[in-house]
Amino acid sequence: MINITLPDGSIRQYPKGSTALDVAKSISEGLARNVLAAKINGEIWDATRPINSDTKLVLLTWNDESGKSTLWHSSAHLMAEALEALYPGVKFWVGPPVENGFYYDIDLGGKTISSDDFKKIEDKMIELARQNNAYVRKDISKKDAVAYFREKNDAYKLDLLEGLEDGNITLYQQGNFTDLCRGPHIPNTGFIKAVKLMTIAGAYWKGDEKNKMLTRIYGISFPKEKDLKEYLTLLEEAKKRDHRKLGKELELFAFSEKVGMGLPLWLPKGAALRERLIHFLQKQQIKSGYLPVATPHIGNKQLYITSGHFEKYGKDSFQPINTPQEGEQFFLKPMNCPHHCEIYKTSPRSYKDLPLRFAEFGTVYRYEQHGELHGLTRVRGFTQDDAHLFCRPDQLKEEFCKVIDLVLYVFKSLDFKDYTAQISLRDPENKAKYIGSDENWQKAEQAIIESAAEKGLKTVIELGEAAFYGPKLDFMVKDAIGRKWQLGTIQVDYNLPERFELEYTGNDNMKHRPVMIHRAPFGSLERFIAVLIEHCAGNFPLWLTPEQVYVLPISEKYNDYAKKVLELLNNSDIRGLVDERNEKIGKKIRDTEMKKIPFMLIVGEKEEADKKVSVRKHGEGDKGTFTIDEFENIIKNEIEAKMVSS
Repeated sequence: MINITLPDGSIRQYPKGSTALDVAKSISEGLARNVLAAKINGEIWDATRPINSDTKLVLLTWNDESGKSTLWHSSAHLMAEALEALYPGVKFWVGPPVENGFYYDIDLGGKTISSDDFKKIEDKMIELARQNNAYVRKDISKKDAVAYFREKNDAYKLDLLEGLEDGNITLYQQGNFTDLCRGPHIPNTGFIKAVKLMTIAGAYWKGDEKNKMLTRIYGISFPKEKDLKEYLTLLEEAKKRDHRKLGKELELFAFSEKVGMGLPLWLPKGAALRERLIHFLQKQQIKSGYLPVATPHIGNKQLYITSGHFEKYGKDSFQPINTPQEGEQFFLKPMNCPHHCEIYKTSPRSYKDLPLRFAEFGTVYRYEQHGELHGLTRVRGFTQDDAHLFCRPDQLKEEFCKVIDLVLYVFKSLDFKDYTAQISLRDPENKAKYIGSDENWQKAEQAIIESAAEKGLKTVIELGEAAFYGPKLDFMVKDAIGRKWQLGTIQVDYNLPERFELEYTGNDNMKHRPVMIHRAPFGSLERFIAVLIEHCAGNFPLWLTPEQVYVLPISEKYNDYAKKVLELLNNSDIRGLVDERNEKIGKKIRDTEMKKIPFMLIVGEKEEADKKVSVRKHGEGDKGTFTIDEFENIIKNEIEAKMVSS
């Protein structure tokens, strides 16, 4: 017998060789019908794989990210089986799950596929899914695997086998399709009830443009037909909210090929919005004891060698800038932290000086591949709301918790209500990716885990997601239509203070190393604004929106009164403009609604005589007639209510 420990801490005994599915059936037949995979001592397994030793078990369903991922991986194999049936002779490279669905890279051997063929492929996939064929795992020696794929004349799988060690190779088979794969997979194809192929694209074999171009087909699948319908509705809503579309319509930002791909240009309204976000955070930072600093856009190569960025990210940076001085090289700044370390070193520091909190809205540059650029969410030049806190070890947890409070204040002010704190730790199996000692990593990771627990955050732990110099607390935020984004981040770092030889004099009159906290509540202004646009569909909070009011005269006769109204509003820091166009008032109202302006003030003969304005609110219509003082109070009360609740 073996002992199975369930998530609630209870221990049950089962015969050796039992599967996670057996355990699920012993609990409830209904549960067993929904189990897609299992977490065995932290590793994702097939639910049908025999368990031969004492185990901590978590059953995974569609409600778990790993459950979804397993169903999507299995769906990639199902699509491959359908393609093999419809296009005999096709060859396959890799077919992984992705954030929303799956893809497979395919060599069609001279045949062609377009989106017009998607319906045919989807129908075949559902036909095969209804056969309820089991996904069967088979351990195989490297010799036998090579022989199998050599017989099939499959150069792609033979290439994959070259990098695999004997004794660690598995095949998976469902129906008439067999693939080289480490798994895991769902129990059988019957769990896949709905599929939708999304897009088709070219992809170089191994991502190398010198290699052959393969065909990549993206798809998504669900355990229920209604889930697919809901997803497609969500996609339509996402298209309406696309920040690239709304950014153009609202005249916030633009891109120019002459300036360069991935380098955003902020238009006046976008720049105003951006500056208000900066001011909002600066105000909170001043209250929290942060000191503003400013650093250059470039740095000497030696700076980044010292920090470790050159070794870890040199290939992802822009090419070095060579000066007329022989051997002198500069890089566009990829990070602000090395510069802030040098600021720390400008004066001797005492234990009484700490914590020191240096804050900068610093623009950094990273070379992203053309195909990875996407609006404001993936750019080559972006501004981080960066700060670096230098503290004594005994101050670390208190400072970390204060930063958590600041991040949560930002989220609440901008109506991000649904978030998870991801504790991003280093990969214990690949420590070469990171710098620093095991002891420092353990201390840093423990500080994050304890601080998150103290603040009562909903957390998940992800191995291998740490920065190269330290672990992180990454805030994963769900927007208004349920999509997940990584925004704010807080990092603990014992390593850069070592590399830069940072010191302070302790109360024992000895030299000590400070601990460093890296933090960015927005993450980057570009990405944050992109997410904010899509979260609120361009209907920004009243305090943030570039233009709060449009004054709409019903004819040119009332333009002067409209300007006087706007002047009075401007004196009370209410932003807007007068629509002086020679258009009918109905068209002015429609156009203003399209621009998502929060308030419209309509003025005509009666309003001028009474020294009042007729108020319409975006999305809500007519609100009545008010004096200008009364309307100013409406604006101020709405802003104050929002900011106080934050």
